[in-house]
Amino acid sequence: MPKKPENIEPITDGTFDAVVDSVFDVPSPKPEVATTLAGSPDKPLEIGGVKIDCYVLDDETRVLSQRGMFNGLGIKRGGPRSENEPSNTGAEIPRFASQKWLKPFIDSDLEMALKSPVFFQPPTGHMGYGYPAEVLVDVCDAIIEAQKQGATGVKQANMVDHAWSLIRGFAKVGIIALVDEATGYQEMRAKNALADILESFLSDYRQKWTKTFPDDFYRQIYRLRGWDWDGSAQRPGTIGGWTNNFVYDRLAPTLTEELQVLNPTNSKGERLSKHHQWFNPEFGHPQLKEHIAGVVALMRASSTWEGFKRSLDRAYPRYGDTLEMQLDDI
Repeated sequence: MPKKPENIEPITDGTFDAVVDSVFDVPSPKPEVATTLAGSPDKPLEIGGVKIDCYVLDDETRVLSQRGMFNGLGIKRGGPRSENEPSNTGAEIPRFASQKWLKPFIDSDLEMALKSPVFFQPPTGHMGYGYPAEVLVDVCDAIIEAQKQGATGVKQANMVDHAWSLIRGFAKVGIIALVDEATGYQEMRAKNALADILESFLSDYRQKWTKTFPDDFYRQIYRLRGWDWDGSAQRPGTIGGWTNNFVYDRLAPTLTEELQVLNPTNSKGERLSKHHQWFNPEFGHPQLKEHIAGVVALMRASSTWEGFKRSLDRAYPRYGDTLEMQLDDI
């Protein structure tokens, strides 16, 4: 058996790439890797004066990258206590938490969490690993409790300072969220955000008409409904409702309602302009055309009307709707 190299640097940067296999020539189980719903390295969590990479995974777990968590705690080397086995195997607690001054304050649940990092694939970059966001709070509590019990000294002063800074940051964020909830400001904030979204799509005045909906949009509707297509601009009224459903209801929250205010019907039930004429040319109109092209592509790929609608709900769900899970494909 080959001799194991000495002085192997611990892995703390979120990448691993089968280091154990390549160094020791022994097999290791492949971890289950979660995908990322939200988060990116350029949008870190900023709290307590530090920036920590954070992500939301496909099971809605909020995670902090291992490197980010260590940086937040002021730890330069927080990797495995055994140089023979990186902490990402789940068999070792990170080195900083196994030290004599802190270990008595790490309870069994926290120890298990630290031994079991979460593997995930960020939107960009190498596969990474980290911990559920609550773990950082628990670690800070353990460090502060160690200080209260007189277990820390000069060497631990930097880590203690970082723990207190993070705890204060958590407290500030928490009290702001509570005040927002109590005063109802969180709803006002949501409305303001919605207003910004609508402003990015719509214009205050009607734009010059340009062909926006291709003929194929209507041709595919006719095909899926089993109707004969003659190219006429005179179409069944129900197509207007389907257009709202397939396009405007799925571009942005309350967009259809806002368009109905900007472009109302007259006494004859007719509109003086087309809804798409109220999209601004800088952002809204290009987004609208891109969405329509996606809808047409789904129509072309569908053989039935119901199959198309299932595909549409998966690809472009309507705002406010609950997606019904389907067991069958088109």
